[in-house]
Amino acid sequence: MSVETHNASSSTDFDPFTDDVLLDPFPHYKALRDIAPAIYLEKYGFYGLFRYDEISAELADWETFSSAQGVTLNPMANEALKDNVLSTDPPRHEKIRKVFDASLRPKFIRKVAGDLERRAEELVDELMERGEFDGVADFAQRLPVDIVLDLVGLPRDENRNSVLDWASAVTNFMGPPGARQEAALPAVQAQVSYLVNEAKPERMLPGSFGEVVYASADRGEITHQEAIDMMMGYATAGLDTTISSAASTLWMLAQHPEQWQEIRQDHSLIPPAFLEAVRLESPVQYFSRVTTRDVEIGETTVPKGARIIHSLGSANRDERHYPEPDRFDIHRNPVDLLSFSAGVHSCPGRTLASLEGHALFSALAARVSKIELNGEPTRHVNNVTRGLASLPVRIS
Repeated sequence: MSVETHNASSSTDFDPFTDDVLLDPFPHYKALRDIAPAIYLEKYGFYGLFRYDEISAELADWETFSSAQGVTLNPMANEALKDNVLSTDPPRHEKIRKVFDASLRPKFIRKVAGDLERRAEELVDELMERGEFDGVADFAQRLPVDIVLDLVGLPRDENRNSVLDWASAVTNFMGPPGARQEAALPAVQAQVSYLVNEAKPERMLPGSFGEVVYASADRGEITHQEAIDMMMGYATAGLDTTISSAASTLWMLAQHPEQWQEIRQDHSLIPPAFLEAVRLESPVQYFSRVTTRDVEIGETTVPKGARIIHSLGSANRDERHYPEPDRFDIHRNPVDLLSFSAGVHSCPGRTLASLEGHALFSALAARVSKIELNGEPTRHVNNVTRGLASLPVRIS
């Protein structure tokens, strides 16, 4: 990584989106944090923020750091997702977000999803009989796929099997220009075609998020295109982030058996343990904003109209904010983590992800004395999200 300092700003030719870096970004994040509060990434023409305080301040100031020109890292995706709730500022954002929040309260989620605790207990009972399984496909995916897709209201048809692949393609499509982003385009187009031509309003499951969203469009509260983009956004983010969070928590607990024993004795440690795993392995690593004015960040002047990317994954491991940030500690309780973003764009799906995670690990803690790795985990390579592809585990 070469670094230059000029005109009171630091720049680097380092590429954070190579396969090797995406598979193990954390040493590189530390090196970037140590350079300066804001860094110019020459390869892409972006400014990068990698420290907690600067990213937290950016997320809190939507008037200076605007989402209205898109939050992805390439012009094609920003144009395609221009009606997405992520790509708006107040007051338009508040109008769309109101529909999201009304549909994703815990009471509504439970009504649509049924008894989360019972479903989690049945899943863990099944896995206990097997003893050995894949912690991603057999544990982390099962509950979210069933619940999220029912919650969204997608028809129970053969296309449901494609939703996970589409979700991964959408987040790759949101990355910087390049082969990985281009290869994702056909799957993104397939998802859009399905939502427009197959998952029509009259086919939404009764009482679902989709039914609420399309009813809001019929009343003129949002546009029909905004409704489709909301469906696409939640079917994507609601799956990837929840699956990644549950798999990462299981992986951490398998590596720290002494902390698992503490949880078994005190189930109130489950929520902070879940947060701690999500802090260490942020499901979403990058988003971006565009400046509406010249702004000073450290000694760097970021000009009006510049695109800034911020790394949530780096912020959550910033030693300036979290002591021993690379250590898993179920007593840390990092309620101020940035994995779910913050400010007006805080993640509306955080409640669902937490409810599912808490249900799964409560069921495990009541039944399982030992969680062990049963092989080497593998990872997806993705421009924006971070998650395990497989996690061989053994429980008893």
